[in-house]
Amino acid sequence: MATLMPRVLRALEQFHATHPWDHNAHYHRQILRRLPRRFDSALDVGSGSGDLARLLASRAGAVHGIDVAPTIVARARELTAPAAPVTFTVGDVLTEMPTGPYDVITCVATVHHLPFNEALARFRQHLAPGGTLVVVGLYRPRSRTDRLIDAVAVPSNVAMALIRNRGRRSPRPTSMTAPTRPATMTFADIVRDARHALPGVRLRRRLFWRYTLVWHRR
Repeated sequence: MATLMPRVLRALEQFHATHPWDHNAHYHRQILRRLPRRFDSALDVGSGSGDLARLLASRAGAVHGIDVAPTIVARARELTAPAAPVTFTVGDVLTEMPTGPYDVITCVATVHHLPFNEALARFRQHLAPGGTLVVVGLYRPRSRTDRLIDAVAVPSNVAMALIRNRGRRSPRPTSMTAPTRPATMTFADIVRDARHALPGVRLRRRLFWRYTLVWHRR
């Protein structure tokens, strides 16, 4: 078994290299289900190629995306229709947060790139009263529950890759070209710190090595 697992993992890596699919985009529709039907303004932190920002624009009067990577921001601008109420900025959200407040703040697969407590404090500061914060984040598996979810995620991941790519080899989506890094915080650490920073916050583990954080500012 010890010699088999590395071979299995290598085979999975090779499979996903030729059958990639965007795990983060998988949660975009779930994010919308947690938001009002209409709202005035939204901020998408770590906006990448702009897929979520453009989706938020179907409900918002104005959407702003911010990302630290100039190349991916340039691509987001290229992919966005000029008439869409969406703008993008290159910047560090901790020091260059666009002027708010915002009715909605979203952050997908980005908060683990930032000092967690400082990021939550910034989100809280710029969220309007009655506003909604939705984070889709990554965590470092450690507990038995984490391992069980991982065991389910692996075959589900393969199945989704085949479905999304219709069984064919495919290039990486533009949304998957942004810089990445592994998560360092465990889910238990995230829950502890989030509950301290955002009283009443709701967190839940998800498939595909993600969790959701939802907070409504009163």
